[in-house]
Amino acid sequence: MGEYLRPDRLSEALAALRRPLTVLAGGTDFYPARVGRAIDEDVLDITAIASLRGISAGGEGWRLGATTTWSELLAAELPPLFDGLKQAAREVGGRQIQNAGTLAGNLCNASPAADGVPPLLALDAEVELAGPSGTRRLPLASFITGNRRTALRPGELMTAIHVRKPPHQAHSAFLKLGARRYLVISIAMAAATLEIDGGRIAAVRIAVGACSVTAQRLPRLEAALLGAPFDQRLGNLVDATQLAPLSPIDDVRGSATYRRDAAVTLLRRLLVGFAP
Repeated sequence: MGEYLRPDRLSEALAALRRPLTVLAGGTDFYPARVGRAIDEDVLDITAIASLRGISAGGEGWRLGATTTWSELLAAELPPLFDGLKQAAREVGGRQIQNAGTLAGNLCNASPAADGVPPLLALDAEVELAGPSGTRRLPLASFITGNRRTALRPGELMTAIHVRKPPHQAHSAFLKLGARRYLVISIAMAAATLEIDGGRIAAVRIAVGACSVTAQRLPRLEAALLGAPFDQRLGNLVDATQLAPLSPIDDVRGSATYRRDAAVTLLRRLLVGFAP
């Protein structure tokens, strides 16, 4: 086995990253990928760094620490804005996975089927990255650049996820389609955040995952919903032509055509579910 490091300060972790290390958070992707073989790489375990964990609220919004687990997110007192992210948290494996898996790990793994990405895109989240040159923030949409690829630079760690406080009353939701009810990789998933003002949609963000190399926002659907009455007719505004940003593939879980059709159905159900 290679060297194992578990610092309790962020500065120590960043100093260690001056040389190549595999970063370990919850380990829910790390260990399954190494079943049947010895772990021979040098590992940096960041779970002992207290500043990377927990959820806090401020005047501008919320800070979700990088190593906050899905179970900790579910237990946190958060407004309806976060309902979609909590619904996704319940779909991240079983309870044991939710107890260990981390928010940042889900993003940095950059799987096309990562459950946390669509709801965080719909929240217009930003990621906080710390490295040799200091700290920077990047929209999540710019952070995940491809299948298992991110914008992390050498020596950088994700330290937090930021969600801004919306100017209007806001609600969010998430739906996932898999081959069975639990413990399943997504065939398609959809998330939406709606801001309501005077009974109408004042702002809207919608994202679909598992139907492209990276989860995608749907600007044409968002434009169609903007200004619409907040009622059960929202689902009628979904049209297959609005899914142009998606590029689903054929694989063992479903064909590209099935995925596209499923995304339309998920989006309609998602929007009808918002209705008061």
